[in-house]
Amino acid sequence: MRRTLFVSLLAAALLLSACGGSEPTSAPTATLPQPTEAAAEPTLSPSSQAEGNILPEVNPLEVTGDIVTAGSSTVYPLSEAMAERFQDEGYSGNITIDSIGSGAGFERFCVQGETDISNASRPIKDSEVESCQSIGREPIEFRVGTDALAVVVSQENGFIDNATLSELALIFSTAETWADVNPAWPAEPIQRFIPGTDSGTFDYFVEEVFDENEEPILSAANTQLSEDDNVLVQGVLGSPYAIGFFGYAYYAENADTLKILSIEGVEPTADSVDKGEYPLARPLFIYSTAEIMQEKPQVASFINFYLSYVNEEIVDVGYFPASVEALDAARQAWLDAMQ
Repeated sequence: MRRTLFVSLLAAALLLSACGGSEPTSAPTATLPQPTEAAAEPTLSPSSQAEGNILPEVNPLEVTGDIVTAGSSTVYPLSEAMAERFQDEGYSGNITIDSIGSGAGFERFCVQGETDISNASRPIKDSEVESCQSIGREPIEFRVGTDALAVVVSQENGFIDNATLSELALIFSTAETWADVNPAWPAEPIQRFIPGTDSGTFDYFVEEVFDENEEPILSAANTQLSEDDNVLVQGVLGSPYAIGFFGYAYYAENADTLKILSIEGVEPTADSVDKGEYPLARPLFIYSTAEIMQEKPQVASFINFYLSYVNEEIVDVGYFPASVEALDAARQAWLDAMQ
């Protein structure tokens, strides 16, 4: 998946980094077809060091067996891009990627035990780790990138370009009109479009803006929730008085019609995210277990491939690279799991 609109904005930053909710109407599912015979151990050979720890090189032509992933709608386009590249380079198995939200993804991974990889836009919770352990799974975290949560309005909105965290708390809770937040803004009802409660994006916003208290945002009038970020995009585009938030990639894909707000006077850019200045930047993860990776070599191979080449895809998708240290730690976690 390519989002060329975003490439020019972040290409230089990538080079610098490398050097150092009602129910959703339809949750996206990516299925890359043609399952083959039972999984076989791929042939691996040493690769050159990319950004720290050396991972064995994967030849996708020699990887067989199916892979099932589910979780974050934010991580979805990145995992989809990595799966497409894995297939383009020769993998002939079947990769299923369900976009159902981080919480629902952890439920499928830690309760039902149905998935091999769980995509998440927040760290796994202690309660979810306990659920995993209760079915014999010990989750391993792999950091794959960074997202800047985008707070957006329609480009038809001509009165707001920046919001403080305290203004966001009013906008997404008790304020009925825009004028209730700022008298200079129109006395028009605020229309809110937010991720569903299974979304890691929802959890992150509540944590940062409402100090982990979700009651104010869930009690707000004129609020539509959805796990499908495309539904939120269309809702915001429907009115100059609408506002919403979701992962940066969905803004980047619609930057010709949406307007992104600065938060506390800081615009979300590669530089402000890398320096930790943008208040709503957050890490992106995938999770698996050593047992799954050892029993299903195709899963280990895909995660290896993901960690090896994610920085060649992540800017095109619309996100920001993880730090060298974070990606190096993820690669070390892979090596430890395969011992």
